[in-house]
Amino acid sequence: MTIAETAAGFPEKPVLVITGPTASGKSALALNIARMLDAEIVSADSRQIYRELTIGSAKPSCEELREIRHHFINEKSVGEPFTAGEFAFEAWKRIADIHLRGKHAIVSGGSPLYIEGLLKGFSELPAGDSEIRRRLAAELASLGSDKLFERLRKLDPVQAATLDASKTHRLIRSLEIIAVSGKTVTELKHRNTTPPHVYHTFGLDMPRTLLYERINRRVDRMIGEGLCEEAEFLYKTFCNRSDTENPGSLKTVGYQELFDYFEGHTSFDTAVTLIKQHTRNYAKRQLTFFKNRLNVNWVHAPGDRAAMEALSAACCRFLQEA
Repeated sequence: MTIAETAAGFPEKPVLVITGPTASGKSALALNIARMLDAEIVSADSRQIYRELTIGSAKPSCEELREIRHHFINEKSVGEPFTAGEFAFEAWKRIADIHLRGKHAIVSGGSPLYIEGLLKGFSELPAGDSEIRRRLAAELASLGSDKLFERLRKLDPVQAATLDASKTHRLIRSLEIIAVSGKTVTELKHRNTTPPHVYHTFGLDMPRTLLYERINRRVDRMIGEGLCEEAEFLYKTFCNRSDTENPGSLKTVGYQELFDYFEGHTSFDTAVTLIKQHTRNYAKRQLTFFKNRLNVNWVHAPGDRAAMEALSAACCRFLQEA
């Protein structure tokens, strides 16, 4: 039975999507609105789905997870693949189920491809080819990621704009798709499945200097909460092996820099500085993506409790009147 058939006969509820750059306050706003509406939250964060990634993924607390039902948090283990396309199709089904139970669904997250797939749909991308992937991995080792990234920029500049040379997993996959299909990721994405549901997307915006200050403070807080210890556990459990490639989910800002520290490539202070820098860079890429490729209604991120309550109430009224 299709999603449309499952929802037939039931009134369509609008879906509120709260997105924006990292550290802009998306989770707090979504949680506050969910409390007001007795809604459920659909996490659109590509790292919070992994049970082992807690501090570094800025996951909601155990108390918050008990209070409000969240989807796509703590559902997989590191090493289990989960693509943006899989997220979109599964999220559509879960939103339909939430609506069938008479509740509102609030999507909250800032993973660009998750949000884009949910709102625009995904085409069926070709299956991987192990021989081509091995060849590309060898080229990555011999030529370096910058060379492969330049190749992707020439072949598919739109796709290249969504990543950088450090995102080697997506870089290789993008080049693999071109080699397998003869078409770019951008070309294939024009043949999207039409998404179900009605979405109203709001982005949290704030002055860049304030956002960067929030990012720096959050990194310091994560370090104080035990990020280094969490990263060390992940490194020893999943990375310190010669027989397997490190899981793609661990090639993530906040963990990769500490892995380099564990391997003696940097000092601890340098690793923390790089986490802040790379997180700021990621926030900038998120903003560029959302503003160039999605139809987002930008609102001022609440700076205090009063502003949070006011924005939450406005979003509730919007959903109830839409």
